[in-house]
This record gives sequence, structure tokens and C-alpha cells, in this order.
Amino acid sequence: MIGGIRSLCRTMASVARTTGWVVPGLFLVGIRPVDAAGELQPIALRCEYDAFARSVEVTNPRLSWKLTGSGRGRRQTAWQILAASSPERLARDEGDLWDSGRVFSDETLHIRYGGRPLRSSEQVFWKVRVWDENGRPSPWSTNGTWLMGILDPAEWRGRWICAPAETEALILRKEFDVRPNLTRAVVHVCGLGHYEMFLNGNRVGDDLFTPGWTDYRKTTLYDTYDVTRLLRPGQNAVGLMLGNGMYHVVRRHRFAKFTGSFGPLRAILHLRLEYADGSTEFVGTDPTWKVHPGPITYSSIYGGEDYDARRDPPGWKLPGFDDREWDFAVAVVRPAATLRGHQAAALPIRAIETRKPVSVRQLAPDLWIFDLGQNASWMPRLRVRGPAGSAVRLTPAEILFPDGTIDRRTMGSPDRGLSWWQYTLRGDAEHGADSETAGVETWFPQFYYVGCRYLEARLFPAQPGGALPEIVSLEGVLVHSISEPVGEFECSNPLLNRIRDLVRWAQRANMVSILTDCPHREKLGWLEQYHLNGPSIRYEFDLGRLFTKAMHDMADAQQPDGLVPNIAPEYTVFDGPFRAAAEWGSAFIQVPWQQYVFYADADLLRAYYDRMQRYFAWLEGRASHGLLDQGLGDWCDWGPQRLNRAELTPPAVTATAFYYLNAATLARVARVLGREADATAYAQKADLIRAAFREAFWDPARRGYATGSQAANAIALAMDLADPARREEVLGSLIRDLAVQGWAMTAGDVGFRFLVQALAESGHSDVVYRMVNRREPPGYGYQIEQGATALTEFWDARPTGSHNHFMLGHITEWFYKDLCGIECDPDGPGFKKIIIRPDPVGDLTRARARYDSVRGLIETEWRREDGAFRLRVTLPPNTRGTVWLPALEVGGVTESGRPAGESPGVEFLRMEGDRAVFAVQSGTYEFQSRF
Repeated sequence: MIGGIRSLCRTMASVARTTGWVVPGLFLVGIRPVDAAGELQPIALRCEYDAFARSVEVTNPRLSWKLTGSGRGRRQTAWQILAASSPERLARDEGDLWDSGRVFSDETLHIRYGGRPLRSSEQVFWKVRVWDENGRPSPWSTNGTWLMGILDPAEWRGRWICAPAETEALILRKEFDVRPNLTRAVVHVCGLGHYEMFLNGNRVGDDLFTPGWTDYRKTTLYDTYDVTRLLRPGQNAVGLMLGNGMYHVVRRHRFAKFTGSFGPLRAILHLRLEYADGSTEFVGTDPTWKVHPGPITYSSIYGGEDYDARRDPPGWKLPGFDDREWDFAVAVVRPAATLRGHQAAALPIRAIETRKPVSVRQLAPDLWIFDLGQNASWMPRLRVRGPAGSAVRLTPAEILFPDGTIDRRTMGSPDRGLSWWQYTLRGDAEHGADSETAGVETWFPQFYYVGCRYLEARLFPAQPGGALPEIVSLEGVLVHSISEPVGEFECSNPLLNRIRDLVRWAQRANMVSILTDCPHREKLGWLEQYHLNGPSIRYEFDLGRLFTKAMHDMADAQQPDGLVPNIAPEYTVFDGPFRAAAEWGSAFIQVPWQQYVFYADADLLRAYYDRMQRYFAWLEGRASHGLLDQGLGDWCDWGPQRLNRAELTPPAVTATAFYYLNAATLARVARVLGREADATAYAQKADLIRAAFREAFWDPARRGYATGSQAANAIALAMDLADPARREEVLGSLIRDLAVQGWAMTAGDVGFRFLVQALAESGHSDVVYRMVNRREPPGYGYQIEQGATALTEFWDARPTGSHNHFMLGHITEWFYKDLCGIECDPDGPGFKKIIIRPDPVGDLTRARARYDSVRGLIETEWRREDGAFRLRVTLPPNTRGTVWLPALEVGGVTESGRPAGESPGVEFLRMEGDRAVFAVQSGTYEFQSRF
């Protein structure tokens, strides 16, 4: 029975990973694992972080897997990889591309393909087996695969094409012949700003808003698909529909954060056709293609999308369509930027789930309000019937006025225009086989999504006094990156669980091809979120691909003088510190270091080390005597004036602190890369900056740094900037300030993470708990009391700020790392070595977390009752850990009912304060202590 339950849970978890949706209730309380050693098995094969990598442009991509297997002390001692040109060959154990042989190594991450040189458009199938600690081989894994992109730009058979005149959106088509005995067809394609592709009327792939956002002057992404099943012998038709996206931003009486263009809408396509006789043919974009404005009459990533179904040429996606009246395409005189594939792209955006409204209210004959029940990143699916030319306009909003009408103030200045979707009916009265479907038209937009909870539906007749259309149904389709969920958290305090959900919904809504600040008003990649919230969002989602793309975006945005601007891609240029704040640009150094810690991935360190040095040199050039004042301070802190900026902490404090942190981080990076001279030099620079910080900002009257704000003192403590002799004094000042504030935080976007970490690392997670377990302003609980369903921009959920920002979501890191105790030991990056140090605080009686790391699933669950503390820990094979258990003395600690020091896989190390410290091997353990 237990085996059956485990099988069911594995199936549910697999579904969750595939759909991007977390299945609730996957914790199995009370079920103990089998201690007897079982078969060690490689699972979760990945190529460059991806289960099915497409458009791979390196000939030696990195391969990874995880291990599963019951028992303690499980580890891999060797591996063997087979890579083949077909699944049939692989099934016969024929590694015609690569047979690594038995390689004696315990590594499971980032192993370079070492086989026959790969070719453009080639698909590779691979599997792996491992040998365990006793030299026993595992069965072969299930197959992994990846699909190559175009390795040499000269191989592209298509040319960039566009319409002869500018148009809001664009459709393109071409018919071509396919001979009999087609064995394989692969297409490489890009359409700017965004595109959807069709073959013989069928949409190619499920991706939305592709290609991802980039600086189109430097990098343009393309996609690769195997389209064999969509083609047939004889005439075939390929069609593309283009929309503006971030490539071409317009206003035209609608809302826009900014306006600008990278040029006319354009497309490039390269279709490779392989036949049984060994021959190959190509179809590419060229001036023989036909173009037409199409049915999208307005397209803006900020302002919305209008679709007139009457302008949709019937059958244009199919062979045999009469396109003689269409214009011929023209070749683009100045081609777009460098075409890049997988290594520069994040995982795609797709539809994650569909929800029906939780309520529908009619305010007038032509006005309805639909409540989707959750503030998230939505697109509507509309089913409507009515006369030709009548229309439905859907205007999104996050909140409502008291009278039930939509309040747009959180989504941008209303005086700058609104945003909406609008569908104009073709009036298909004959469609449908019965009265329920007769005349019903279904529409799902293509190039506009937005963060909202409510949809105002306004109905328009075809002419004044005419009949209104009828909405048959309206659903919300949740869209965001398919980055895999990897974390789960739950505890005995319902408020904390709701806070975690509040943050997670905001993370999801802002997780597209970049991490946006908000999914409505700006949709820009403000860089401080990447590193300040980096650990929090990495505990929830597998973001190896997204952060790799982020580094590429930052590198493209870097200026010749070394500056990394506050946003990347830099679609609009802001002034002063809004372009050049150290707290923001520091992501360029902090993100690759976090990538190394979480994923044991040193490639970003190697690839961008020189550029990271250039950015640090840029900071040095603006510093004076070790101090830097080019920053934005503790953005959106809780000051007396409730300003939409920093009030309590001077920019010089935060800018200098990150200047120091960058120097210290570069010293660590240099050591990893074996550049010892650099490491010494950066460590010395860090020492000088720290000394300057202490000298400039220590205030003996406040017994703290600078203004004595929570942010200033916490940053000094968490970053190790505080004088060691004064740490306790500074900590005391920090806690006193919190007590005076009624245990309310005043730190903002920049300082709050360090406030939480300074308290937790000094043994005061109890103070953190008091700070977050409140329902008064400022704080998470107050936002929930105000009706927020996603984290808001400001601590008080004010109606003039965004209601979908994850920038203050640093508490998630505390939930996983401190409350539940899951942390990577820096001596074993990628959770090769794991620290388990839970912090039972306040009135909590239990807490549990799961984190599916790059090496496998890590689980902790603790309970306390009747003076006993029980901790259940699971570490994946091939790892080891250090467990810090709350305990009065080691003699009272047991593991699985035995004295802990005598238990297999457990070694007592020492008592440290109120903790008994044990070294453990991989496996599952159940500790109990008195404390």
C-alpha cells in the first residue's frame, strides 16, 4: 500500500512539473521511508537545464541528472552516457554519437557532451546509467533529448522579410511542395516583435509571446521545432502572424510606459526537409512570400490588442488560398541583430491553467464585471455571439471602487490612457450545430497579457441603437514561464502560509522571458529583484535558464564605459540614479554567484568575469575614498511621509554597501576560477571599502550606522560591514527600533532582505516571526487584510501602487532557509553539501518544506510538543549534510529511536550553543531531542 501511495505521489509530482502547477498536499506525514538500500537510479535528465532543449547552438552542451534511491549513504561512483541519432538506436544501446564508457566520477551536473561533432538541426537522444557505492550498475535511465539550432549563421536559407508598408500587425504566408517519403522536417523561425506560426492550418507549438524579449539591436532569439507530423505530400502552406511586443511600442490613445521601435515587423524562417533517399530540401523566407495586414488592428504590449474577425481572411493558413491580392514581402535592408538560440533564451511562456470567474455582476445593460478571484498574469478566452460588427471590450483592473466599477490607478496613470482587449464579431450566424453553439465565436488573444484580477466587459452594437453582442462565456487563462516549480512550504500558522502564497503569486505573474517588476504598468526587468529576491524565487522555481538569459540581457545592456543600467533589456533610458544605481547594477555580479551556489554552475562566472570586472571598475571610478553615493537608497521603505522612494536610509549607505559586497564577491569568484592574484586584490579592495564604511557611517549617539534605520543597521550586520566589536550594540539598536515600531518593518526593497537575514543569522528568527506575524500596516498580513491576493508594491497596499510586485518577497528565503532550515553549504555548491538548521519560533508547532534541488529532493519537517522537538530530514543520494538540532544536550538526542551518535549514517560533531551538530550521509533521518 505504501509503495502504491508513493507511486501516486510521484505521478502527481510529475504532472505538477509538466503543467507548471503545484499539486497541493504532496507531503506524506507519518509515512516512513524504507531504510534498506534500494536501486540507485538516474532521473530528471536535463540538457542545459532543459528537459527538451531546442535551438542548442553549442556542440558540447552540458548534461545533468538527479539520483533517486532509498537507504542511507547512497552515492554514485561512476557514470556512462550513450547518445544516439535515433531513439531506435538508443534502445539497442548503440551510442553512435557518443559512448562515454564507464567514467569514474560522482558528478551529476554540467557534464559536457563529448561525442561526434554535432550538426545544425540534428536531434540527439541520450540516456545514462550509474554505478553505486558498491559498484553496482543501475538500469539505464529513460531517454533525454535535445534539438540543435543553426550552428553557422551562413547556413540560414531564409532572409529577413517585412511588409512594404508599416502595419499594426502582419500575416505572412507561403505555399511549398513536399515530396513523398518525407522522414523529418525541422523549422528554425523568428518573427518580430512576437509571432505565431501555422502549418496547414495547425499552430506550431504551444509557446506564447515568442521570441523572448531582448535588446533587438544586439540579440534576436529564434525557435526550433520538429514539424514532421504537420506536413503532407503535395502542397503545404506555412503562415506567420506577427505582433508588436516590446519590439515596437506604440501609444495611440492607449496606455504605454514608453514608446519606441526597433524597426518594421519582420520574420525569418528556415525549414529543412529530409527524405528517405538521403536528399534534403529547404524552404526559406524571401520576397516571394505574401503579406497582409490581417485581423489585428491594434497591438501593444502595454495598450492591449484589438481583433476584427471580419478582417481575418478565411483559409489563409491552408494550401490553395487565393492570395493574389496580397502584397509581396520585401527583404529587410538592414537585418536584425545576431540570431541566438537556446543559450540566450529562457524557458517559454505557455498557458498554465484556465479559470472560470468566481463572480459575474451586471452594472448596466452593456457593462459587466468578471472577477477571476486571483490577481495574476491573464489572457481572456472569450465566447460570444452577435451581429457582425458588434464588439466586446475587456478592460483589466486589479481593484474596484466601492461602487463596483474598476479602479485602474494601480496599473498606471489613467490620464495616460487605458489598456484593453477588443473583439469585433464577424457575425457567423450559421456556425454551430445547435442552439447553444449557433453563431458562437471563440477568441483568444495572441500578443497581449496583463496582470489583473477583474475584467470589465463593455458591449458595443454594430451601429447606434443596434443589438448588443452576448457573452456566452469568459474565462481567464493564466500565462507565465514554464519554469518548473521546485518548492513547497507549509506550517502551523495559516497567516504564514497565506503570505507564502501572496509572494508566490507575484513571482509567477512576473516570471516571463525576464523577471518583470509588475505585469501591467511597466513589465520592465528592474535588476535589483534578480539578486535581492534571487534566493527566494530560486527556492520556488527552477530558474537556471531564466537567470542565464538575464546575464545575457545585462551583458547586452552594459555600456562601453562598464555601466550596467538598472533595467535590462534597456528599452527606455532613465536619468541619474534611476539608470545607474549600484543596488540595481550589482545584479551583474551577484546573479552569477548565486547561480554557482544554487546550481554549481560556474559557466556564468567564466563567461562574464571580464565584464563583471568592468562594471566594478565603473563603480570604482565613481567612488571617493572608498565611498559611493550613486544609488537609490532603501527604495520604498516605510517612512513617515509614505513616499514612493527611500526616506530613511541615504543612498550613500546602500550604494557603498553593495560596492563592498561586489568586491567581496569578486574575490570569491576569482578563487573559484583559479585567479588567486585577482582574489587577493579584490579582497583588499573589500577591506578598504569596509573600513571607509565604518569610518563614515558609525554614529555613536545612535549606536548604529548612518541614520540608525533598520536598513542601515541590518545591511551592516548581514554584509559583515559592522565592526566586530560593535555587532552586539548594533543588533541591540536594531531590535529596539523594531520594538518601538510595534515589531513592524520599516525597511524596503533594498533593505528588507538584509533585515530578515541579519536577525536570523544572529539567532533572532523569533523577532522575524513577530515582524511577519502581524495584520497591521505595514506588512504582509495587512495586505491580505486589504484583500490583496498577490504581493503589492507598497507595504500598505495603497491604491496608487501596483498590486502585483514581488520585490518585497524576501521572506520566502526565510521560510525555506531559516524556518525550515534548508541551505546550501558554500563548501559544496549546488547542494552537494547541505546545511539543515531549522529555527522553531514563536507559537509555531510545526513547519515543513520540500526543495527539489539540482541534485534531488531535500525535505525537512519539524514538530514540537510536550518539550520534545522532532525533525525529519531527507537528503538526496550523492549529497551529505550538517544537521543543527535544537537540544539541551547530545545525550538526549535520538535518531529513529536510537542514540543519535550510534545511528547508521550519523556522526556527532559538537554542541554549539543550544544546538547539537551532526554530520549525516544521504537518506532519511528522524531526530528527536529535548530543548
